[in-house]
Amino acid sequence: MDKRDVGGIDVSAKELVVVVERGGKREAARTFANTPSGHKELKRYLGRSHRLVRVCLESTGLYGLDVALLLHADSRFEIMVANPRAVRDFAQALFQRSKNDQLDAGVLVEYAQRMPFTAWQPPSPAALQVTALARRIHALTEQATMEKNRLHAVQSTGTTLGVIVQDLRRSLKSIQSAKLRLTRAARKIIAADTELQRRFSLLLSLFGVAETSALQLLGELVLAPAGADVRQWVAYAGLDPRERSSGSSLRQRPRISKVGNRRLRGALYMPALTAIGKDPHLRAYYLHLQALGKCKMVALVAVMRKLLHAIYGMFKHNASYDGSRIYPLLEVSRLSSAAAV
Repeated sequence: MDKRDVGGIDVSAKELVVVVERGGKREAARTFANTPSGHKELKRYLGRSHRLVRVCLESTGLYGLDVALLLHADSRFEIMVANPRAVRDFAQALFQRSKNDQLDAGVLVEYAQRMPFTAWQPPSPAALQVTALARRIHALTEQATMEKNRLHAVQSTGTTLGVIVQDLRRSLKSIQSAKLRLTRAARKIIAADTELQRRFSLLLSLFGVAETSALQLLGELVLAPAGADVRQWVAYAGLDPRERSSGSSLRQRPRISKVGNRRLRGALYMPALTAIGKDPHLRAYYLHLQALGKCKMVALVAVMRKLLHAIYGMFKHNASYDGSRIYPLLEVSRLSSAAAV
């Protein structure tokens, strides 16, 4: 009999739904609060048999990070963090059409039992700090945008009290000060870590990537699975295509899966938008896709994917951005000549 127990954890912001199989017998789903005390209760529950427990959960960002770190630090547990796209496809292969937290946790148990085990390697403490700071800076940026919109709205009418305008201006100033403090803290952490500093410097060599964008990208990419290849990076970002077709009766246009890190997709959006205006290589690629009949948004998403490929190559080969490696301008001339013929 297998001496290893297997557990699946479905993670949400407020709770963790757990299904465990011990000695070939599956126990009923249990729910724990996604809090430090809930994590301790979960750890006691998983380890009560005193056997090695292989635990599988999906890569859902920071919601499952704390519990993964807690279990990873205990030698009684083997942790596997699976890509949501892979788990979804696996569930479809099992003809699992219904969806709820208990069923999802059960699918993760099956996934851990049947799929090759890949041990999770947690990000470094410095990397996690950069992620937290980058996400807070992003939240403040969104908050500042909303305050600017409110200020513009109240200034457009003569009935607005002056005290409201002053309050909004103070709020914007406070947000900007907070962003500067957090950015300085992030830069200090990055400067003290050789690998983070290397990656941050390489990100700054990209068209359309300034300090804030580089922090956002770095903060999300450090959470990508260690040792992942570029295709896994694309899936991690949710930029992999999803096709829906069946015979001749169902044939829809492929779309990106969006099963992945939405924050990373968001961090790629503005650099891609800037690049199609300033980077001749990515602009040529963008226009070429439009010439093939792709709509603007589809072409822009393809540029985001190209940027992610570029970043992967830059990190792997320790090389600054070179657009000619992404889409040589010679390719544009060749395609134009072929079209003319």
